[in-house]
Amino acid sequence: MIDLIFPDGSARQYPDGATGRDVAASISKSLEKKALLIKLDGQLLDLDRALTPDLLLGDKRFEIITRESPEALEVIRHDTAHVLAQAVQELFPGTQVTIGPNVEDGFYYDFARDEPFSLDDLATIEARMRQIVDRDEKIRREEVNRDVAIADFDEMGESYKAQIIRDLPASDTITVYHQGDNWKDLCRGPHLPSTKHVGKAFKLTKLAGAYWRGDQNNAQLQRIYGTSWASDADLAAYLLRIEEAERRDHRKLGKTMDLFHIQEEGKGMVFWHPKGWTLYLALEAYMRRRLDAAGYREVKTPQILDKSLWERSGHAEKFGHAMFMCESAEGEILAVKPMNCPGHIQIFNVGQKSYRELPLRMAEFGACHRYEPSGAMHGIMRVRAFTQDDAHIFCREEQVTEESARFIELLRSVYTDLGMELADVKFSTRPELRAGEDGVWDKAEAALATAAEAAGETLVLHPGEGAFYGPKLEFSLKDAIGRVWQCGTLQLDFVLPERLDAEYVAEDGSKQRPVMLHRAILGSFERFIGILLENYAGHLPLWLAPTQVVVATITSDADDYAQGLADRLTSMGIRAEVDFRNEKINYKIREHSLAKVPVIAVVGRKEAENGEVALRRLGGEGQKVLSLEDAVRALTQEATPPDLARHRAATRAEVLA
Repeated sequence: MIDLIFPDGSARQYPDGATGRDVAASISKSLEKKALLIKLDGQLLDLDRALTPDLLLGDKRFEIITRESPEALEVIRHDTAHVLAQAVQELFPGTQVTIGPNVEDGFYYDFARDEPFSLDDLATIEARMRQIVDRDEKIRREEVNRDVAIADFDEMGESYKAQIIRDLPASDTITVYHQGDNWKDLCRGPHLPSTKHVGKAFKLTKLAGAYWRGDQNNAQLQRIYGTSWASDADLAAYLLRIEEAERRDHRKLGKTMDLFHIQEEGKGMVFWHPKGWTLYLALEAYMRRRLDAAGYREVKTPQILDKSLWERSGHAEKFGHAMFMCESAEGEILAVKPMNCPGHIQIFNVGQKSYRELPLRMAEFGACHRYEPSGAMHGIMRVRAFTQDDAHIFCREEQVTEESARFIELLRSVYTDLGMELADVKFSTRPELRAGEDGVWDKAEAALATAAEAAGETLVLHPGEGAFYGPKLEFSLKDAIGRVWQCGTLQLDFVLPERLDAEYVAEDGSKQRPVMLHRAILGSFERFIGILLENYAGHLPLWLAPTQVVVATITSDADDYAQGLADRLTSMGIRAEVDFRNEKINYKIREHSLAKVPVIAVVGRKEAENGEVALRRLGGEGQKVLSLEDAVRALTQEATPPDLARHRAATRAEVLA
């Protein structure tokens, strides 16, 4: 007999070899009908998998997974990928299947086929997928001898599948999943009991090219992307979100708002136009003020350094493939910096540092370059040239908790000012390729986890995703349409100070290594501006908007008054422009609204005579007529960056006190 412990803490006994279906049936017939999978000691398994001794080595904590369970969605998506592969092979005989993993919000499958798929084919494939779902084909797991499996897939003409098996470790169990009697695929599973449980809340979304195993030297494949959900309502909500995301695409907004462009001669390099650069500088000025107030000292380090420094730091080993190298006429091998850390340690190392000087918070808006493959780049979100809002805190071990808490408080405040919501904080632990001994990593991981908990953060474990020199916290934001963006980071590093000989004089006169906290809030200015544009759909807060106010005339006899208003606004620090063009006012309003100008100040003969202005807000209906003085006062107050507004409010409070 086997003992299983259920989520409510109760325990039951079942015969050896019982399946998840048997367990569900013993509880209720309705649960048996709803059951899709089981979870045993945290591992998802097929519903009809026999509970054998090799599976029962843990605490035997058992749970029935239904369609409503969050864990079911990933399996539904993977099964949808299998249904896609079966549909393609039924419709296009001779097509080979390769791999079909899940991705965010969906899945893809790569196919080897001489003739390219067309967008019209997607509708045909979707229709066949629905037929396969209706056929309710049973899904069955089979363990297969390695040599037999290779021979079988070779005989089927599935050379890619045979190659996958050949490359698997000899200790791996080879499993094949059958869908009905005539189709099967190499897969670890788990899977749903039959194709009907996939449901029909799926859609094929796009075609793309791919290389076998991601290597451009290998055969080119055809990739079909799709999305799949547990219900039709979830699918409809997702498609609506995608439609909204397309409307908010920062690349389209960048063109409409005349902010930036990227061209073939500078792949991954941003050409900032005047308005885009104004936005960039407004964000940079805000960040500089926040860092200055938080006790950071700004520095500037070289763009190009000798390769030997990057070898000593370990970056050449980790990032060498992504670093731009050049050779001087004297034979020096130089590298364009991919990050700022080694340069900051060089500044720290100049002169003797005392424990009294720590923590030393060193900041740089550092321009970095990393090689990104052409297919990986995306507007200004993923580029080859970017500027980090980078800083490094050199401190003693006993200062780590306090400095981490200070940073997290600053990060939260910045995100609030920028109108963004913190979604979660991931704790990324040691990666497979890393610098430093395990004992150092044990100490670093424990210290960072303790510091985060002291700051009140609830951490989501992200094993194996730390930086190569230390564990890190990753701060993710949620935007206006529910998408999550990883931006800020805090990394605890004992390794680089050791590698690059950083030290300070301790209170007892001994030489000690500082702890180095690598931290960023925005991540990079380029990517964060893209996120801001998409979050606000181009309708930026007034203090960030490149053009904050356009004064538009109704008739030419208001030109002088309009110019005077614009000059007054400019003198108050507002970025104002005047539109004198001989066009109808509705045309001007429509054009400036498309360009996402937050405020249009409309003036004509009446406004000029009365000393008034009619303010129209982007996205609002109608207009509000104010006196010129009231309008200037209101706009000046609204256009004040949030940190300066707080400072002025505090100053007024002190004066009144």
